Amino acid sequence: MPPTPNALSTPLEVWVDTWILPWVPQEPWAQALVGMLVLAGVVWLAGLLASRGLALVLGRALQALGRDDWSQAVARRGVYRHLGHAVSLLLIAANIRLLFVGEALGDSLERLIQALALVYVFLAFNRLLRAWQDVNMLGVQQGRGRPIKGYLEVAQLAVWALCVVLVVSVLLDQSPLLMLSGLGALSAVLLLVFKDTLLSLVASTQMNTNDMLRIGDWIEMPQAGADGFVIDMALHTVKVQNWDKTVTTIPTYKLFSESYRNWRQMFESGGRRIKRTLRIDAESVRFLDDDEIQALSRYRLLSDYLAAKQSALQASNQALQETAAVPANRRRLTNLGTFRAYALAYLKQNPNIRQDMLMIVRALEPDSQGVPVEVYCFSRLTAWVDYEQVQGDLFDHLLAILPELSLRVYQAPSGHVFSRLAGGAERD
Repeated sequence: MPPTPNALSTPLEVWVDTWILPWVPQEPWAQALVGMLVLAGVVWLAGLLASRGLALVLGRALQALGRDDWSQAVARRGVYRHLGHAVSLLLIAANIRLLFVGEALGDSLERLIQALALVYVFLAFNRLLRAWQDVNMLGVQQGRGRPIKGYLEVAQLAVWALCVVLVVSVLLDQSPLLMLSGLGALSAVLLLVFKDTLLSLVASTQMNTNDMLRIGDWIEMPQAGADGFVIDMALHTVKVQNWDKTVTTIPTYKLFSESYRNWRQMFESGGRRIKRTLRIDAESVRFLDDDEIQALSRYRLLSDYLAAKQSALQASNQALQETAAVPANRRRLTNLGTFRAYALAYLKQNPNIRQDMLMIVRALEPDSQGVPVEVYCFSRLTAWVDYEQVQGDLFDHLLAILPELSLRVYQAPSGHVFSRLAGGAERD
């Protein structure tokens, strides 16, 4: 015999008992089959209406607020579908009497289904956090905001921890507060288990607060073998795609506790440093004679420099009076100094060199490998290929102009030089 409706019966149970079961044979299997079919149909319809209704209402609300990105992310992550499953399971739990099972089995099934519905609710919330992450990553790629993936992963851990507590409390029919009170004794164990998580959380918080690292930054961390662009920032790890297309995974807390180089400011400043040295053969450094000065005065980049320098030297030498007859007493132009002036003038007229940043051509301390002349400036182009093109063109020109000033680049003797010397000795 079917159970008699009582004050605790749901409207669906009352409706089935009143309008359906009187027309069904009184055999228990028939009553249970009909109840199961009715419940399955109602549950399917309720779940469909819940998911579609939430998608329609919340989707239009988000679009009205101008958050199409949120609307698409929530739908893509299946938040509405999981909420629909939760509604269906709660409806089954509320109408478990329609399955005509015993009271003890019915209570157990009800708690089990309620726990499963709770899992789907937390799944929906977890998917909502992932949708938030998708929206945030889209904004980061467009240059808006900072990545919050680490924070969201912490939130997901907290959500699942709460889910476990509530599900177990439902299955055991106990208060969640009793279970939470027992976690105090496990705090030391939890701190040990989640040590890396806590360290990563602190590091991630500090890096985001101080804007130390973003997705898309070029970083160098030799101790970790990383030299490339940051492609992912999670709670526990940061992934760096190196120039050889390999990927280095670095623990997040290491990026907070250890040093590394971030090239972001270089790109934002719009200038990439060029610092390279030309080594001049010391034997080729000498004074310029009048004919050479006159010939070099025809060079557009040297004409003003030579005119001003000659006037200054002439005034200085006139003050020496009769001692100026000795060449060693006179101030004279050198080919190396003239080359430095030419290189600086060439930098100042180069459109690919930042004129508002430091620019210098200086002679360093001579050593066994010649006289180093350092060129220090900033390229206007910061992309690697363009930067190397600017740097290459600059030094190609400077190397080619050296013979015009009777200068030579220092070069260690090679096998070809020794062969030529040996051949000359044999002829002698």
